[in-house]
Amino acid sequence: MKKTFLTTGLIGLLCAIGNAHDTWVQTNTNLVRSGDVVHIDLMLGNHGNHHRDFKLASKVELDACTFEVVLPGGERLDAKDQLVDTGYAPKEGFWTARFVPANAGLYMVGHTMNKVMSYAPVRDIKAAKTCFVVSPTLDKVSPDAKGFDRPLGHKLELVPLSNPVTPMGPGTPIRVQLLYRGMPSAGQRVSFIPRGEKLAEGIDEKYERTTNDQGQASFTPSFGTYYLVAAHRDEPTERGTGYDRTHYSATLTVYVPQVCACCAQ
Repeated sequence: MKKTFLTTGLIGLLCAIGNAHDTWVQTNTNLVRSGDVVHIDLMLGNHGNHHRDFKLASKVELDACTFEVVLPGGERLDAKDQLVDTGYAPKEGFWTARFVPANAGLYMVGHTMNKVMSYAPVRDIKAAKTCFVVSPTLDKVSPDAKGFDRPLGHKLELVPLSNPVTPMGPGTPIRVQLLYRGMPSAGQRVSFIPRGEKLAEGIDEKYERTTNDQGQASFTPSFGTYYLVAAHRDEPTERGTGYDRTHYSATLTVYVPQVCACCAQ
């Protein structure tokens, strides 16, 4: 009976390792007027169900994290000290930062976490990104903002191949390339998860794609909401002090408006 209990516990632990939590970053708007404020949130979700939903669970610890804003010219601003805790308890709520962009253009938010887990000998490496555009006016928005396809050098990274902000709306494809250590990662599952939806078990043919030989995948949203693009990679042979395997995750949050700002002009 003791042996059965230990075996069951080990299986449960391995499942937890393989289906670790994911982090993501998101803004309250994907389009902001120059000099106005944008709020940037750092979220953590419990995706022990192979990331089938878009729900919060617990709160990431900042000690092993980076959190930065990349300006239109490529300059990186460390914004970790700007994060404010929205929860009462250590595992409640999420982190948020207030940012006031001065110049027009496309901004990118990047986050990473690199930590050996306390509950298992696993090194967990996470990366998250999102983009927003700053414009002098909101009624005449240029669709030519550059910089969205700039890799940030994350170990596992989702790089947009088309502008995820302008133009963006229902019917406009979300095109990404998955990079592992800077190289295209072929044959990997990429999930495009609408907030409020729960993906089917196994492979969800509606919301999931497999990357081609160039690591590319594409999904066309049919309605406006937040979409969480997520990919995972497990490397059981990447070992080191205190861990005998490495788990990678990468997310990209895309806000899809119901009406495209550029098309509405």
